[in-house]
Amino acid sequence: MRYPGIPVWKKAPFLRLLIPVITGILLQWYMQFSWQQILFTAVCFAIAFASFQLLPLVLRFKFQILQGVFINLLLIVLGLFITYQKDIRHKQNWFGNVYRDSDYIVATVNEPLLEKNKSYKAEVIADIILHNDSTTNTAGKIIIYFERDSADAMPLKYGDKILFKKKPQQIKNSGNPGAFNYQRYSAFHQIFHNVFLKKNDWVLLDEKNINSFWQFLFTARQNVLNIIQKNMQRHDDQLAIAEALLIGYTQDLDKDLVQAYSNTGVVHIIAISGMHLGLIYLLLIWIFNKIPVVKKSKIIKVVLILSCLWLFALLTGGSASILRAAVMFSCIAIGKNFNRRTSIFNPLAASAFLLLCWNPYYLWDVGFQLSYLAVSGIVIFQKPIYNLVYIKSRGVNKVWQLTSVTLAAQILTFPVCLYYFHQFPTIFLFTNILLVPLSTIILYVEIFLIAFSWVPLVSALFGKLTWWLVWVMNKIILWFNSLPFSVWDGISVSVISTFLLYGFIICAGYWLLNKNKLAFKFSFFAMLCFTALTGYTKWRLSTQRKLIVYNVPQHQSIDFINGNTYKFIGDSILLADGMLQNFHLKPGRIALQLNKKIDSIPALHRNNNFYQFYNTKILLIEQPLVFQPAAQKINVDYIIISKNPRLYIPQLAQVFNCNRFIFDGSNSLWKIAKWKKDCEQLHLRCYSVPEQGAFVMDL
Repeated sequence: MRYPGIPVWKKAPFLRLLIPVITGILLQWYMQFSWQQILFTAVCFAIAFASFQLLPLVLRFKFQILQGVFINLLLIVLGLFITYQKDIRHKQNWFGNVYRDSDYIVATVNEPLLEKNKSYKAEVIADIILHNDSTTNTAGKIIIYFERDSADAMPLKYGDKILFKKKPQQIKNSGNPGAFNYQRYSAFHQIFHNVFLKKNDWVLLDEKNINSFWQFLFTARQNVLNIIQKNMQRHDDQLAIAEALLIGYTQDLDKDLVQAYSNTGVVHIIAISGMHLGLIYLLLIWIFNKIPVVKKSKIIKVVLILSCLWLFALLTGGSASILRAAVMFSCIAIGKNFNRRTSIFNPLAASAFLLLCWNPYYLWDVGFQLSYLAVSGIVIFQKPIYNLVYIKSRGVNKVWQLTSVTLAAQILTFPVCLYYFHQFPTIFLFTNILLVPLSTIILYVEIFLIAFSWVPLVSALFGKLTWWLVWVMNKIILWFNSLPFSVWDGISVSVISTFLLYGFIICAGYWLLNKNKLAFKFSFFAMLCFTALTGYTKWRLSTQRKLIVYNVPQHQSIDFINGNTYKFIGDSILLADGMLQNFHLKPGRIALQLNKKIDSIPALHRNNNFYQFYNTKILLIEQPLVFQPAAQKINVDYIIISKNPRLYIPQLAQVFNCNRFIFDGSNSLWKIAKWKKDCEQLHLRCYSVPEQGAFVMDL
């Protein structure tokens, strides 16, 4: 339904509520106002708004803009408040405000255990703190890593209660340049501590704490997995993709295969999103329109559709993107069945408003951001793109329609993808045209597999069909991924550059759609600023000189950086193991625009264990060394100690004048603690990479 001449913010009133709330959420996260400040601000704005209402009608009309200002200020305060109250650290009963080093913790396992390479991971809720003879009821989540032998011997399930005394540690980042901010990610999920428990560190209690609804969801999810595994029979990549595509179960996925999906621009197929819920929504409408009793009653129809949608959304884990879709389709279903036709932006903004009121930290969720940007791009740009070409053939027209949707979705999402993932799939158009319809067929086949699982012959047939369809899809993905230049990677985009890109896209889009000359000027200016900033960044990075000691657990990893080249010193496994390198080293090298690994840097000179990089002298110790006290101490800028050598700081101090000792991630923590203690006693500066993050020094 069109509204010619009516601004979008009037067609979508929830949009006017959403913007100030988002502003308040951002202000609270970055400014961290106290509850007293929030309350005082709320009272002041409420008094100002009430006072304005008492003014004569003439003055209210003359200064009506003030009413809008006061309402927006109150909505900003709402954003401050919901963000403050969502932060569990502000609650008196948060276990972190109560726990002392010698206390015991009684915790409830909050989810089924997730199997890792060397441990089992689980999220637990700290229910009780035992301090001497007193107990305190608490709240708050902890990530626990159970030793494999321990958890195997005593398998834990959802709702089990355990007792342990080991002190939880604060979650920290690796500190590696450009690395994923796991500490902030965990904080957005209200988790601030983790702990590793061995066999003798914990005890399983007889008591259980089970929520019937969540138990039903976990059981149903496991039953779905069992049906898929039973009927597909083979435990391979096809099974893993089928599990991920239907209910978002990613534990069995091969990381290289996931990377191939990402490189070809179709990772959204296996990441449960609004596309999946949209397909299920269409299927539900078709099914319920075929049932006479349901078709006649709008209320029954809406209730059944919403129940199925939300059951699926929760069954898949309730990610931000799927919840966004569930709320939005709920608004659409209610509006459509009760003749409340409105702009698509209104249910879109309403879903975002409701989700952010529930959990303001969804704002930083990548899936949340991409899903809203993709839908907005489709709503704004799909029709203009589709109208560019007129096609008579019905079949070709369907292909062009899908192409226009794919292009429209990419317009608003690609700057965010560049920022987060540092790559752009150049063949996304072809892969989406082929694989979105194929993945749709697979999803429907899997749904029928679950629905008819009670009929052995039928379920076995659907299981084999699913396996073959997924096999075809994987083969297509791997073929496209093997093509040269299938992905443009190594892209480094800053926050400012991302906003400039959006400024260009929005202004250019407005110019093209409305023929507005001013918008064209703004788009040109935004692109000019983006180009200038990119050029300046490349020039600055081309002159950089750095020493980086990466934080890679149990491994030595050092980069000497000169301009856009680097020389690596460290364990060979970091060259051979793609996952270790991609996780720990590649983000920093992309951020610093390092595009060439070289065997030697002209300014880097080595003499045994001594390195001189320009005017900086470095000693690398990775094995026991015996030094005789010298008449005159040797001056070095840094001593990097690696691979647990047997040495003593006092002996080194007798031989070297060192500005700072650096202990890298290949050393044992107990040794680092001993070396740090020696440094403190001798008043020497030191740096622990495992505890403080990667050591980065501009030279």
